[in-house]
Amino acid sequence: MRIQNNYYEEGKMNPKFDIFFKNQGFENFSPIQEKTYPLLNAGRNVLGLAPTGSGKTLAYTIPLLERISNGGGTQLMVIAPSQELAAQLTNVMRVWAKVLDLKVVSLIGGANVKRQIEKLKKHPEIVVGTPGRMLELADAKKLKLHKLQSVVLDEADELLTEETLISCRELISHGPARVQMCFFSATKTKILDELPRWFGTEVETVDVRSSDNTQGEVTHYLLETPVRKRVDTLRKLAHLDGFYALVFFKQVATIQAAAEKLHYLGVKLAILDGQQRQVQREQALRDLKQRKIALLLTTDVAARGLDIDALPAVVNFDLPKDSNTYIHRVGRTGRMGAAGVVINLGNEHDLRHFRQLLVHEEYMLHEGYLYRGELVDKEEFVEKKRAADESSEKSKRKVKSKSKSKNKNKVNVLKRREQELVPKKHKKKRKRQQLNKGKHDKNKK
Repeated sequence: MRIQNNYYEEGKMNPKFDIFFKNQGFENFSPIQEKTYPLLNAGRNVLGLAPTGSGKTLAYTIPLLERISNGGGTQLMVIAPSQELAAQLTNVMRVWAKVLDLKVVSLIGGANVKRQIEKLKKHPEIVVGTPGRMLELADAKKLKLHKLQSVVLDEADELLTEETLISCRELISHGPARVQMCFFSATKTKILDELPRWFGTEVETVDVRSSDNTQGEVTHYLLETPVRKRVDTLRKLAHLDGFYALVFFKQVATIQAAAEKLHYLGVKLAILDGQQRQVQREQALRDLKQRKIALLLTTDVAARGLDIDALPAVVNFDLPKDSNTYIHRVGRTGRMGAAGVVINLGNEHDLRHFRQLLVHEEYMLHEGYLYRGELVDKEEFVEKKRAADESSEKSKRKVKSKSKSKNKNKVNVLKRREQELVPKKHKKKRKRQQLNKGKHDKNKK
């Protein structure tokens, strides 16, 4: 569901964006886009909170690109917590920047730094990247931020922790004393209440998490599975019709062990982690999107903010440590109205603790079962098993009846054969004397 945007109706959007917006199949802004557009377009500092998959990227892309002047140097910097998210944001922003003849450069770790420096010589108006690589280039005076107008921290709750918080603050310090600060997240952590302290500026909060209805119907399953059987459960899931999924692990070592076993079992999969080269990571994502693999094994950091169109499922091989992590994981499916499922694996103790972890969240958790090539809830499982048992009982009775009939026929055949083997006793034919016959006949009279 999309909410009507008054700014769009009144023609306040850039005319070129106006036309492009319609050509992209959009009719109206989503809630977060509608609420933040006038604030961002006016240069205000904003904290935007909205569910995953609700259009946060376009919420800041459209109004901030409208403020940029062509050929004016780097005016917009977007910071992301992972290489995958930075690459994804770059692809989205390039599409819209092209409409206004603006240049976007991606600055992420794992990519060739010399090529990035060459691209920076063309004075792009927008840079998108990870804090480590951008800080490295800014310190080397290759990334020049003296013309910077706006900074966006996407997945701000993840970025503003420990070392990355320090890197972000140091990176922003390379720009002018006053820049527009924009923070976007699906969850609110304590540090998002302390933004004035860390960045020296007041921020207006726009929170549409309770009113946004853009997410599709997502079913959450609890699949009771002992640790030793989790890999085999992944194998069964991978062979369900039309199934493909992101599978979340806590540690890369566990991913490697599971991947080896799944490869042996013939499951098509790929791994997404921070140790890979960027080319390998991009290939893994393409393979999943193109359905060349059934499972993409990853960690929270590597998959943060990923947008995989119509991803049908998310599997938690390892249950998340807190509700915020769960929100970000499950946000990879059910995006912008699409349906999806989330499958949580764990033993009885794990799942009981997990229920307590989400007690304050509005998730309906269903007991899940893998039954005859289908993923079903408890009610469906009981019904299907009852129907199968009844069918099996009928088959047994039918077989038993046929068996009795066959046995009866066998007995009858044996009796007939025995009778055929026993010689028949022939009665002696006695010829009655005519005389006696006549005598009897007279007596009768």
